[in-house]
Amino acid sequence: MRAYVILDVFTDVPLEGNQLAVFTDGVGLEAERMQRSARELNLSETVFVLPADDGEADARVRIFTPAVELPFAGHPVLGTAFVVGERDGREAVRLQTGSGPVEVTLQRTDDRITFGEMVQPIPTWEPLHCADEVLAALGVDRPALPVEVYDNGPRFAYVALDSEEQLVALAPNMRALARLGRFGVSCFVGSGSRIKVRVFGPALGVDEDPATGSAAGPLAVHLARHQRVEFGQRLEISQGTEIGRPSVLQATVEGSPERIERVLVGGGAVVVARGEYLLDPA
Repeated sequence: MRAYVILDVFTDVPLEGNQLAVFTDGVGLEAERMQRSARELNLSETVFVLPADDGEADARVRIFTPAVELPFAGHPVLGTAFVVGERDGREAVRLQTGSGPVEVTLQRTDDRITFGEMVQPIPTWEPLHCADEVLAALGVDRPALPVEVYDNGPRFAYVALDSEEQLVALAPNMRALARLGRFGVSCFVGSGSRIKVRVFGPALGVDEDPATGSAAGPLAVHLARHQRVEFGQRLEISQGTEIGRPSVLQATVEGSPERIERVLVGGGAVVVARGEYLLDPA
């Protein structure tokens, strides 16, 4: 039997945010067993905690959607940092991911961790080669900004829309999106520090994600590069309302168009269940 924790991440309200399963001891489990377990649980992501390979990290994590393993993802890293930080009494947790080490600073209220902020891998970006096909699958005629794809481990394309009504009304052709490649699509609208987002990832095993931390950091970079927000400005990103899982993410990019220095993404999390799962082969 393997102990696990279920958290709702990027919220402080149970049954909102993005669900996450964290298995606190993944030692001895093969990747195929981990993937099947993630498919069994059928949450956006499932994490397996392992001993770190280097001396600086507190733990190593492997992250699975129901369909694929990801080198990095935001809400799994944040939720796992809550679990490891609570277990070890730490104010900061360094997790080893497939995209490199990620540092998460933690804040407590009345001895309970209530907020965490991660320093994300700095993304790369390029024009999306299949932008017209993505727009057709979304039912969008004209994006408000160039459609570009960012890579910080997972890959996300960014489509700016003109109005919140247009964003809410989206009904993508999921099969068409899934055929275009293994990347998610972040559709967004907003001005100033408040941004509303919907993220679709059928090729990653999640048709619509309630809260996508790995897409929030590159979104801040995208907006700053295109002069929609200032570098250093803290963004409040709302997501998940359309699927009944309202979430709030905070994101900041530091630096300049010539040199991105740091990408920060933070939010809350709350534990909603603990238990054991039969994962080891008979």
